[in-house]
Amino acid sequence: MAERRGDRGDGNPSNGARAYVGLDALLRLRHRAKGFSFLPRQPVHSLLSGRHASRLRGRGLNFEELRHYFEGDDTRTIDWLATARLGAPHVRVYSEERDRPVLLLVDQRTTMFFGSRRAMKSVVAAEVAALAAWRVTSLGDRVGAVVFGDADMTEVRPQGRETGAVRVIAEVARRNALLAAGAAPPGADGQLNEALRRAERLATHDWLVCLVTDAAGEDGETTRLVTRLTAHNDVLVVHVHDPFELELPDVGPAVFSSGDAQVEVDSSSKSLRSRYSDERAEWRKRLGAFSLRRAIPVLPVTTTEDVATQLQALIGKRTERHLSGVGGTAP
Repeated sequence: MAERRGDRGDGNPSNGARAYVGLDALLRLRHRAKGFSFLPRQPVHSLLSGRHASRLRGRGLNFEELRHYFEGDDTRTIDWLATARLGAPHVRVYSEERDRPVLLLVDQRTTMFFGSRRAMKSVVAAEVAALAAWRVTSLGDRVGAVVFGDADMTEVRPQGRETGAVRVIAEVARRNALLAAGAAPPGADGQLNEALRRAERLATHDWLVCLVTDAAGEDGETTRLVTRLTAHNDVLVVHVHDPFELELPDVGPAVFSSGDAQVEVDSSSKSLRSRYSDERAEWRKRLGAFSLRRAIPVLPVTTTEDVATQLQALIGKRTERHLSGVGGTAP
């Protein structure tokens, strides 16, 4: 857990686990928002390469003109019908759309107010959102957000450049500051699905929807909502987790609380820890199966390591050696 409840964090992990992260610390992440991309062209080691990459459409293309083929043109752009009709090779020329809206769904519920070492899950989610906002706007795209807590949520309409990133980051920081230990109000679990419904109304076509959450409260309705979103948009999930959620630590007799109820257990029991681990492993397996069936990338981000470093390792452009058409170091 965090060292103290009032620690707002200064962006320096050496100060211990952080319960909160302030606006200034999130704004300073701007210079670290590099070395990774949400675009479909990925290095071979990226979690977005291969099958998952086919789901990430990237920006759309607008048809500009039909013109004669010149030596050096990509043969894949040849319009064979026009070539046959006109008697000479012709290619179709496209221009990339000016931008592609990205919508961040950022979880700041009480379930996220937990962390065993470096930071709370809520802090990690805020850092992911800040890094994504800075990166998206640096590439010329617009970024918006749905930031949700236990009882309500805020929509930030997509906007480009620094203004768009700052608006998203400011709302995430505001929500993060409101978190406190205690019982989540009734209906908090349903906020995940409500955020997805908001996303469905906002993301009309060819958006990238990035859900940053611990997935608490996910159910069959969550699956249906995500499936509907993927019909016309791309969906990327950043699953924020803490090691203590995967394996029950051996701390002897302990009291565990959900906020409105508590139970005392002996965590030194091997059978208890084994059952807990098996249940969590089964849950993660189910999440992975859902990801594979719908070709939705799920990026696992832990509370114990630097977030920018994790994103660069998961979806970064760094490679050990240059590959044909891929590789090198991202700007």
